[in-house]
Amino acid sequence: MSLYVDIRKKLGDFRLETQFEAAEGVTGILGASGCGKSMTLRCIAGIVKPDEGYIELDGQVLFDSKKNINLRPQDRHVGLLFQNYALFPNMTVRQNLMTGLKAEKTGKKEAEIRIQEMLEKFELKGLEKHKPAELSGGQQQRVALARIFLSSPRVLMLDEPFSALDGYLRWNLEQELLETLKEFGGPTLFVSHSRDEVYRICDRVCVMDQGSSSPVIPVKQLFEAPESRAAALLSGCKNFARARVTEKGRVTVQDWGETLFYSGEHGPDTEDVRYVGVRSHYIGLMGEKEAAAQPENTFRCRIDRVIDDVFSTVLMVTPEHAENSQESRKNHFNRIRVETTKEYWREFCEREFADRENPQDTLWLHVNPADVMVLR
Repeated sequence: MSLYVDIRKKLGDFRLETQFEAAEGVTGILGASGCGKSMTLRCIAGIVKPDEGYIELDGQVLFDSKKNINLRPQDRHVGLLFQNYALFPNMTVRQNLMTGLKAEKTGKKEAEIRIQEMLEKFELKGLEKHKPAELSGGQQQRVALARIFLSSPRVLMLDEPFSALDGYLRWNLEQELLETLKEFGGPTLFVSHSRDEVYRICDRVCVMDQGSSSPVIPVKQLFEAPESRAAALLSGCKNFARARVTEKGRVTVQDWGETLFYSGEHGPDTEDVRYVGVRSHYIGLMGEKEAAAQPENTFRCRIDRVIDDVFSTVLMVTPEHAENSQESRKNHFNRIRVETTKEYWREFCEREFADRENPQDTLWLHVNPADVMVLR
């Protein structure tokens, strides 16, 4: 099965322009709040009508603005799990599950068999007469999923399913959900603003930024070689600077006042490069002698602040030749965040600084060419 989406929708000043294809397995839609993720799911489900475009599921056209096709939500066989689960508050668990069979021509005997199967599958036995307010967050989610599966969906769409849960419950439900998704044969769309959730749960990912979607790529590629600053930011990168490629394999980083070598199979065309990104935990620390012996991609920085974080040490530094323009300062392009283990920072200070409690105000940073991301 596969799902193809190419739609446009305007709401006030916001414009949604999204195009992607999702095959079997879990495709993540990753983006910040307000970027159009939930709106995309509602358009696919038929709750919201796009202004124009085309949606096709497993060969069946769900929406085609040119041919005036717009199937009703109940005819699309799309399962959408809302953030708040959308259970009917005045109905019991059993009654909520029964609503999942309304679109199905199911006899009473078969309906009872299927409901019992779902109660068993989602560990809801004994809760049949409870109303949503009497259930925990995890139980509510299981009821909502059971209701969706009773409707025999051809595609499953999960809209930030863990956003309303605390950390411990979120982790446990994530493990349960992974088992459920393994049994579902069709495509699944998993909407989230959490890169960690997407990395653990999804096979592929589509990044959305201000209403526009990027091509679907393998999840690991997003983290190893994102193509845009927006994608790199969502994947957790914290260091960016304006840059341009002067020649293949070399990039001039304007805000750092340095020229760096870079490598990598993925990335935008050289003329499209506008930024570099470097992940804070991929940056190496060097002393003066080591820096002199390995000058490539090594540059001197001033230590602005040393932060003792819970599980690591964070250094905020400014390159020696950093640009001091308003644009650089406003966007923090001229500062670099370096993250290392507490043990390594202690050893580095003991090795390089005479007084560990009062380290010198400068050090050298080194970035491997493979860790320099050139970005749109």
